[in-house]
Amino acid sequence: MNNKDLLYIKIIAEEKSLSKAAKKLYLSQPSLSQVVKKLEDNLATALFKRTSTGLVLTPAGEKYYIFAVQTLKMYDEFLTEISYLDELKKGSINIGITNHLATSILPSVIPKFKSLYPDIELLIKEKNSIELEKSLLSGEIDFSIMHAPQAKNNLQIHYDPLSKDIFLLAMDKDNEVLNQAKMSSGPYPVLDIKCCKDQNFILMDKDQRIRQISDNIFAKASFAPNIIFTLKNFETAKRLAAQGLGITFIPQFYVSIYDSTFSPTYVQIEEQYDPYWITCIATVKDRFVSKADKIFISMVKELFY
Repeated sequence: MNNKDLLYIKIIAEEKSLSKAAKKLYLSQPSLSQVVKKLEDNLATALFKRTSTGLVLTPAGEKYYIFAVQTLKMYDEFLTEISYLDELKKGSINIGITNHLATSILPSVIPKFKSLYPDIELLIKEKNSIELEKSLLSGEIDFSIMHAPQAKNNLQIHYDPLSKDIFLLAMDKDNEVLNQAKMSSGPYPVLDIKCCKDQNFILMDKDQRIRQISDNIFAKASFAPNIIFTLKNFETAKRLAAQGLGITFIPQFYVSIYDSTFSPTYVQIEEQYDPYWITCIATVKDRFVSKADKIFISMVKELFY
């Protein structure tokens, strides 16, 4: 049984004649008659009986006709919906993004996208990068705007890089370790993080990407930090660092987008410790990405390129 079988029985029932139905379907009458016979044989029951007024449905034929009408209607509605999705007249996008990237990216992208595609629903999940990877793999979100891990151990996820952002050390302006910093061609002096091995550190929770990068830096510098606070909010860490309670890591991009009355002094970490992370678009390899997803992603990329 297929869509053609359903359509053929529907038209025959409505025309009450094989010849009229065949003409309407652009088929020969013998061909249409063979289709009906084959279908009746498969179902082991007659669908029509001949009367003086033409073909009429048997009780089994009545049930088949109702099923055919309902199924063909559902199929037409399905095709219409698919067409609307392809034309971006309806549908939804499930977006994953970190809290801080949402602050800087979404206000620049969403108004433009909604002005062009007002009927596409945007469903936004704000989580940290590690949680977003789990949501990607579970299918909860279509794609994610996040920070890639330095060691890409999950081979199911593709990370499409957008930008590289260096990490800075934030500390009190009177911290004596600043005396060991060297001038650079960039906006910040450079410091070997080994000079900070006797300092106190304020770090993020272990389930945050910023902490993973920080731990990698310490590993490359071959010392274990003295951690006095573990927090979830880097802005809190920055403000505590500005008041001399410890040193913390701040991605340079965050320095530029957040203004604070608690302004620490920043130094750049030497490149040998790989003090950076990559902002990226993360998708699951070989998983379908809709047309609406691709357009939203392209708008995000325009901000970086």
